[in-house]
Amino acid sequence: MIQVTYQRSLHLPECGLWLDASSSKPFSFVSHAHGDHIARHKEVIASMATARLMKARLGGQRREHVLEFGKPGEFDGFRITLLPAGHILGSSQAFIETDRGSLLYTGDFKLRPGAACGTTEWCQADTLIMETTFGLPKYVMPPTETVISQMITFCRDAIAADAVPVLLAYSLGKSQEIICALIAAGLTPVLHESVFQMTEIYREILPGFPTGYERYRRKDTAGKVLICPPNALKSEMITHTQNRRTAVVTGWALDSSAIYRYRCDAAFPLTDHADYPDLIRYVELVKPRRVLTLHGFASEFAADLRQRGYEAWALSGENQLELKLH
Repeated sequence: MIQVTYQRSLHLPECGLWLDASSSKPFSFVSHAHGDHIARHKEVIASMATARLMKARLGGQRREHVLEFGKPGEFDGFRITLLPAGHILGSSQAFIETDRGSLLYTGDFKLRPGAACGTTEWCQADTLIMETTFGLPKYVMPPTETVISQMITFCRDAIAADAVPVLLAYSLGKSQEIICALIAAGLTPVLHESVFQMTEIYREILPGFPTGYERYRRKDTAGKVLICPPNALKSEMITHTQNRRTAVVTGWALDSSAIYRYRCDAAFPLTDHADYPDLIRYVELVKPRRVLTLHGFASEFAADLRQRGYEAWALSGENQLELKLH
């Protein structure tokens, strides 16, 4: 099987390739453009949308190998094919083939369809490296339609009470899913600057992306829904909105403490990560000989898989493997 090493970032030494390295590397696959998956690498493999979003978020110059989904790229010692990950716009998985076997790296992914990203695909691989953010049995997300309906009701109730609803969500990915839902419900989203910039790129890449959103203007929020990232809670956009009702949109809303942790009036469990049932289902779909888990509840999920008869080891977590895997 393909050799894998892990010390803070994933490395395939025989390929000379890093996977979502968190610091600058000579050559890295970048699964998507969230801040914890990008760095100032010299050379990258990525989808077109990820390369475009990286340019906006990171700037700088790099050699880019932009691959279309499903069309293999040939490199020294390996072949790589990108598959949609269903996480955010441009998010991709890496299916890597060498003389030693095959490996599928999911990056962040989900199986549930989204309004603003592609549908997940998969293939059989000898080794599966998967993110396990929600890798405990208690993390079972309610139907997306139910969560969106509750979120829309929250916004309408706030507006009916002459309050301004504020939804806290990451500026890239989650916010665009929310925008699609609000516009479809006849509501007007008003966007924090960081959300607006990312959304304009979505509209540039996706011709069918809705246009009924607005850039934030201080005195033009009545009857509309504000969307801003969680770290903007103390920004002028929020502090100048005196009569407001605030909700956070995150998978962690399943935890009973979410409202208190985020200091909000409500919390809605909408996520762009696979929940526990989908993590299990994904392993069953890929049928790997070996599973390596990463992020979130990596150790617990690997132990769960071993009880189900899989060879599974955590790369991050309490039982982290700081070693070479062959």
